Amino acid sequence: MASKISLKTKGKTPAKGSKGSEERSVAQSVKEWSTWAMKKAKVVTHYGFIPLVIIIGMNSDPKPQLSQLLSPV
Repeated sequence: MASKISLKTKGKTPAKGSKGSEERSVAQSVKEWSTWAMKKAKVVTHYGFIPLVIIIGMNSDPKPQLSQLLSPV
């Protein structure tokens, strides 16, 4: 006798093509994208803020040298 193997998944499985699953899919994609974007923005801000301040300071009117910008006095 041959036995039939069935694969069952846990949880609710929505029907294919239903509008609810499509909306959840879009919502999940937006959530994943926004999380990814916020993580990248955090890294860019973390490593880019001080160089940005130095570049803006070097382009200011009195034209200080880099050593003057980095010194605490």
